[in-house]
Amino acid sequence: MTTEIPAGQKPLKVLVVDDTATNRHILEVFLRKLGLDVVLAEDGAKGVAAYESEAPDIVIMDVMMPVMDGFEATRRIKALAGERWIPVLFLSALDNDDSLVAGLNAGGDDYLPKPVNFVVLDAKLRSLARALHMQRSLDDERDRAAAISDNLLDGVITINDAGLMQSCNPAVENIFGYEQGEMIGKNVSILMPEPYRSEHDGYLAHYVKGGQPRILGVGQRALFGQRKNGEVFPLDLGVSEMRVAGNRQFVGVLHDASERVAADTQLRENAERLQRYHDNQEAATALAQRIVASQMQRDGLNDPGVGYWLSSAENFSGDIVAATRGPEGDLYVLLADATGHGLGAAICTLPVLSVFYSMGETGVVLSWIIHEINRQLKATLPVGHFVAATMLCVAANGKQADVWVGGTPDLLVLDRGGRPRRRVASANLPLGIDTIEAGEVACEKLELEPGDQFVLFSDGLVEAENAAGESFGYDRLLTALASTAAVERLESVKLALAHHMDQTPPHDDVSLMLVGPLG
Repeated sequence: MTTEIPAGQKPLKVLVVDDTATNRHILEVFLRKLGLDVVLAEDGAKGVAAYESEAPDIVIMDVMMPVMDGFEATRRIKALAGERWIPVLFLSALDNDDSLVAGLNAGGDDYLPKPVNFVVLDAKLRSLARALHMQRSLDDERDRAAAISDNLLDGVITINDAGLMQSCNPAVENIFGYEQGEMIGKNVSILMPEPYRSEHDGYLAHYVKGGQPRILGVGQRALFGQRKNGEVFPLDLGVSEMRVAGNRQFVGVLHDASERVAADTQLRENAERLQRYHDNQEAATALAQRIVASQMQRDGLNDPGVGYWLSSAENFSGDIVAATRGPEGDLYVLLADATGHGLGAAICTLPVLSVFYSMGETGVVLSWIIHEINRQLKATLPVGHFVAATMLCVAANGKQADVWVGGTPDLLVLDRGGRPRRRVASANLPLGIDTIEAGEVACEKLELEPGDQFVLFSDGLVEAENAAGESFGYDRLLTALASTAAVERLESVKLALAHHMDQTPPHDDVSLMLVGPLG
């Protein structure tokens, strides 16, 4: 990062706004290793205050924060910045289209989903730094051009009613490449390319005789000039009329618009590239959604003994559910929760689904399925990524079950009345973290009673917080389960969660499975 800072300039200053202390610390360490100065703020309001006091060059902004969210903080920062461009990079678990649009409408310049991929963050920061240095250079050039204009250093030409040049300032010499002596007394049309050159004298004569003006007094117009060397270039021209000693004269103030037109062209090309990038991303997202859906939506989920509900915090869910029957009628059930949210988390679940269905449908024992899933995840997932899971294999007679819980909340076994008869603790590591030998996989064997029902769920259910910061929790879950008949418990939990959240969007994926009643 430091190698891209022009010589003589100070390191860029980055403002990190995130309400999670761990995230702030990790980002601070990472950014300082890149040679950047770092300022930290723990919510949107403090982020705005830090912007005013520290004047950072780049802002890394979380979205969901107390006191003031990232969207409002960005709007205020952009308002304070005025014409000065301050790139804002959103870091958020929200990855749906509405959130992306809201971020762009608030003034965001780029987006990176959580969990943060630091390789991508590094690349985005480098890109923003380059764009920022280019923008600052363009701003400097524009300021210099404005100073020149303020001091009448734009081209100024006076002509008579015959179109002959009477005077011009040195800027005209610089713009067109002629010396003053080569222009005075000559028709101003020598500074114009065709067709303006041929049309000019006729237009001027028409106006002098009382015709309607097409350039005079109508403000600045974008036209083309021609230099002495024949080069045609864009220029901005404003013309006004004055009378000197009873004679008509016309004053033209012109500006070489080559840089502006080039910048406009560059902006247009950038917009076209951005649109193509967006279209490609949308197509890739749609394809990924179809692939994940085809892997998860199998006939086993339609089993009369299985009910499930998935609610994703983003376009993609990092939670998955699966069910299938073995050759002997045994019921295999899976609920898994991958690290993070969105597309990255969904991709991590693909090996899980593939192994689960291929081995479960052939009747492989549960411990071998767990071993193989862990082996594949350990070999393919990056460090720091893993999949928490609960898996069951219920015997065809409904009297016994093998159970394994790793990283997900405890498994509940309800009796006929919906009360918890058994709670199987989450005693194993999530899948993909450590090597597990086949003989080391310990499944708990349960003896079941008629009417028993398994309840599997992700932490997104019990940890779902409403606007007051209150979690849904186990007590509300157990109340919802016990308050209705077995076939209605899934809907009862959904309604209880909706009432608790009161339209507050969830911050995490939510998944719930009910298996049974058995016997």
